[in-house]
Amino acid sequence: MIDAVSLNALSRTSAISATTAARATEAASATQSAGSISDFSTMLARMSSDAVDQVKTAEASAISGIHGKVSVQQVVEAVMSAEQTLQTAIAVRDKVVAAYQEISRMAI
Repeated sequence: MIDAVSLNALSRTSAISATTAARATEAASATQSAGSISDFSTMLARMSSDAVDQVKTAEASAISGIHGKVSVQQVVEAVMSAEQTLQTAIAVRDKVVAAYQEISRMAI
């Protein structure tokens, strides 16, 4: 029973990771072809707004699940996707803060 659950969870996690990787690849190719992002701050702003939209979508899905309009599987997938988006945003934030701290320690 435990092995079946863990294998099922692993397959779902890998499917979500594959979906996220596909979205990242599509976003990168769209960015390169469109050339609409002119600087790093614009890219970060766009990524943060996409993350907020992802979390809002998960919240809406959870509320729909409470009302019985959406299946439990769809709610879990939306929440897991939002969690992964949040973890990515936190990791990016940590890297930006670390880079700022390194720059502030440099001698002028």
